[in-house]
Amino acid sequence: MRSRLQRMFDHPPTPKEIDEFIRDNTFPIVEGTNVTFVYRGNVEAVYLKHWVYGLSSSQAFSRVSGTDLWMTTLEIPKGSRVEYKFEVVHHGHRTWIRDPFNPHIAYDPFGGNSVCQGAGYETPDWVLNDPEAREGTLHELQIDSEAFGDTRHFTMYHPARFRTRRRYPLLIVHDGGDYLHYSSMKTVLDNLIHRNEVAPMLVAFTHPKKRLNEYPDNLSHSRYIVEELLPFLEGRYRLYPQAARRGLMGASFGGVATLSTAWRYPGVFGRLLLQSGSFAFTDIGEHQRGPAFDPVVKFVNAFREEPGKPSDKVFMSCGMYESLIYENRSIFPLLQDTGMEVMFSEDRDGHNWMNWRDRLRDALTWLFPGPLWMIYE
Repeated sequence: MRSRLQRMFDHPPTPKEIDEFIRDNTFPIVEGTNVTFVYRGNVEAVYLKHWVYGLSSSQAFSRVSGTDLWMTTLEIPKGSRVEYKFEVVHHGHRTWIRDPFNPHIAYDPFGGNSVCQGAGYETPDWVLNDPEAREGTLHELQIDSEAFGDTRHFTMYHPARFRTRRRYPLLIVHDGGDYLHYSSMKTVLDNLIHRNEVAPMLVAFTHPKKRLNEYPDNLSHSRYIVEELLPFLEGRYRLYPQAARRGLMGASFGGVATLSTAWRYPGVFGRLLLQSGSFAFTDIGEHQRGPAFDPVVKFVNAFREEPGKPSDKVFMSCGMYESLIYENRSIFPLLQDTGMEVMFSEDRDGHNWMNWRDRLRDALTWLFPGPLWMIYE
């Protein structure tokens, strides 16, 4: 179906009319479930590159006849959030760029992407800096690891009003630097603790050195977390001794590391947060995800055979637009069958740090509820 915007250009607009069109609109232009992307330039071709699994990853733009304006319309369900780039072909060279007309950008370790906010999507207020929220503090620490044979660095979050004589829950975070830089997790913690939605807690943000080797069911990694980092933190802080007050979390391969560590050491962490876990497995034949997933598949296949009961409560989240949605939907009932209490959240987003950021409130308030949440929920 042609959008209202496409019908506006049944007759070639003048350069002045195009200038006015660009000036008077925000981009991409959202009309219900239709989203129109716009590029302007004298080039040979333009393509929309996005990360919505199930759709063609390359959508061609059409040039508005007689102009340097290019447009394409994509149907995106309400509430969606989609990261994308433009591929521009100029003098035969192909270049990926962010949308020059869109100020919304999401960053990750590989750079930045433009963000399409579908109808109904809003950035949660609790991810933004609240001047009334008392800020926690970050402290850089390190320990010598026998498991890895080197020194490991991690970042420790102390909640506002931290007291050395007070007991606290503990949360250990895989890919801690990425959660801090790309998911605004310190701001999220500050806000949710300030609002009494999440219990004041200590959070250890770990920093892997070779995550693709360390995270997929690596015995050295599990030993480091449980036999080295956890005892170090227990010796340094007054932590609640109960497993129900200890949590472990991660996204993507970090989700695999979280589940595999809890599987190897059942009962140590009573709370798990698994975000878009890379839980690739096979029922027959070979997997198709590349050699980096070989140890992942071996672990997940073994876990599916004998899952045991790694924890007590698990919060899972995964974007509907991820290729991993099938694996996460498959793991969910298996976790329930172990007797663990499991909550699973699906949202119209992809495999990215802002998706994981947007799920933190639901996850943390369920796993570590503050006094407000315990009263009203």
